[in-house]
Amino acid sequence: MAHTLLFISNKLPGKKALEKKIKILIADRNSNVREFLRREMLAEGYSVQLAENGREVLKWAYHREPADLLILDPDLPDAEESLLLKKLKQRIPYLPVVFHTFFSDYLSASKIINPTEFVEKGGSSIEKLKKVVTEILNKTAGTGDGK
Repeated sequence: MAHTLLFISNKLPGKKALEKKIKILIADRNSNVREFLRREMLAEGYSVQLAENGREVLKWAYHREPADLLILDPDLPDAEESLLLKKLKQRIPYLPVVFHTFFSDYLSASKIINPTEFVEKGGSSIEKLKKVVTEILNKTAGTGDGK
């Protein structure tokens, strides 16, 4: 099942709606976690980009087409989490952020930026993460079905 956003312009009579595949940026310090989340989100039909550190997250935020959603472990190497999160909020204030981390990391990072959602890392967290991503994208797309 592919997930797309539908853009309709009433300024172009006779033009078909344009579809854009939903892009998720996954930022995690652990390469195994990044790859696992990438596979799972690709299987759900999303376009996925990966970042292994804070510098790469900011590169995506400032130099490429922004993602539609960020799955973030706030404890990234080379990044002071407060500075990273503040820069993200300044650059893309509307970007939904899902913290995918351990509870202790969530407590410190959530004081800096209010995430859209928090999913604690654990054995079965992938199913909750998929559900949360779908719900957030449904809300932000305003379509009610996320497709």
